[in-house]
Amino acid sequence: MPSHHLVRAHAIPQRGGVIPVSGIDRARRPSYFWNMFRNVFRNSPDRPHEFDPGKLAATLDGVHRAGMPGVVAEVRDGEQVWRGAAGVADLDTGRPMTAGMRQRVGSITKTFTAAAVLRQVERGRVGLDDPIGIHLPHLVPGERGREITVRMLLNNTSGIPEYLFAAFPSLAGILTGEFSTASLDGNRDRRFAPAELIAMGLAAPPAGRPGGPSGVYSNSNYLLLGELLRELTGLAPEEHITRDVIEPAGLTHTAFPDGPRIEEPHPRMYEAFFGAIDPPRDYSVYDMSWVGTGAALVSTVADINRFYRLLLAGEVVEPATLAQMQKTGPVLTQDGQSEIDYGLGLHRVEIPGAGTFWGHDGTVWGAQALSVTSADGTRQMTIAMNLVRWNKLGAPDAHPIDDALAVFYREALSGRAAVSA
Repeated sequence: MPSHHLVRAHAIPQRGGVIPVSGIDRARRPSYFWNMFRNVFRNSPDRPHEFDPGKLAATLDGVHRAGMPGVVAEVRDGEQVWRGAAGVADLDTGRPMTAGMRQRVGSITKTFTAAAVLRQVERGRVGLDDPIGIHLPHLVPGERGREITVRMLLNNTSGIPEYLFAAFPSLAGILTGEFSTASLDGNRDRRFAPAELIAMGLAAPPAGRPGGPSGVYSNSNYLLLGELLRELTGLAPEEHITRDVIEPAGLTHTAFPDGPRIEEPHPRMYEAFFGAIDPPRDYSVYDMSWVGTGAALVSTVADINRFYRLLLAGEVVEPATLAQMQKTGPVLTQDGQSEIDYGLGLHRVEIPGAGTFWGHDGTVWGAQALSVTSADGTRQMTIAMNLVRWNKLGAPDAHPIDDALAVFYREALSGRAAVSA
């Protein structure tokens, strides 16, 4: 059932994937949520139109009717903010989804981690071009430690590959179709140490040479950045990010989980894994040490919009530092089939008719989110869903959910607020 409301921006206090998530590309391999979003506007650009809460509510409800159990979103344009929810948080009980629910936001975490590291750069405690081996010789020794810099970790050009298939070995055959999801359940209560996962990434064949012309997206980089924060601050990186980024930004519903359960109201989180889990299974209770400072955050759509709004206004890091974050280059997605424009913990996407947007997407088992903010900070959309990887491998056509999301994205980011007479 839908739940929507319209609020005014001035009511909000103003203070100073792991693996492919949805869709099948033309080669019938998994594609990224971010690229699906980008292609919506590349293939059918919209002209700006009036910000319409009724249409936002209807198109979000359309995502639920297309097969998404539950979905929440917040869209902002200037002084207008709309928040809505559609569908159910729990398929067994029918408990409705509500707009303020907390959800795992996956790799959106990376922007928070990047901001915390860059604030250390601003304080002179580390340099962007410092070799990581100076600070973490026990984790990245030898030649690699001398060649890979902090900047390369932030922009995914270190050449250190993803550790996912070492940590979840039953998934290793995903691109050939010879895999099982046994590792997902086997690791549900497993506590990984960051050093253990980093070692898995470093043991795999390099994804490229450090500082090469293009990068490869890898969670290994952001676990290393978490360990860098530990070394620089003497605190657990999650605690430092909370103190130095989350709390100063006034994000009262954003936190790293203390354990496998999420506190406060939240949906169940259903993983379909491209049809291999049928019916989709709930993974809302899960030890998130497998992604840590790369993708473990829990938040709300309102908090995520607030964070990116403050970040792009130069209120999380200094304007000069933000300019560094926005220096982008090509980075291959983890399936190696597509390319994103990536900076220091930020994606950039150009939307025909709407301009440049910045943000990030994220997915973990059973949950996914996407957040984008226009370069001038006036237009925002954050959306979160409780079903992931709904397309079946080899499916020739887009799922109805993909089509419904395309309609919502166009409404959310092409609508413009009416100017009062």
